[in-house]
Amino acid sequence: MADQQISSSAPPSRKTAGALDIRNIIGALLGIYGLVLIVMSFVSDQELAKTGGINANLYAGIGLAVVAAAFLGWARLRPIVVPADVVAEHGSGGDGAAGDTTS
Repeated sequence: MADQQISSSAPPSRKTAGALDIRNIIGALLGIYGLVLIVMSFVSDQELAKTGGINANLYAGIGLAVVAAAFLGWARLRPIVVPADVVAEHGSGGDGAAGDTTS
């Protein structure tokens, strides 16, 4: 009887979108492209005459890395919480077939 009271007073666990959150995917892709541009700005031949004397790869890579950090930070600070009724309806095992839209 005491076990029932303790378990009922425990807060329900929150389910979040986690790695499938689109902000994580966008942030990761932008971060990868940003890092590639930053590395290429130091490794490749710099033709500064074409860009008006600035290292365009470096600045574009830094910009992409900053935006990627913003996306990843946003996803970390404000995660998408899946409502409890959706979790209960579909179960936690994900045993439904892909594309199953029955309710």
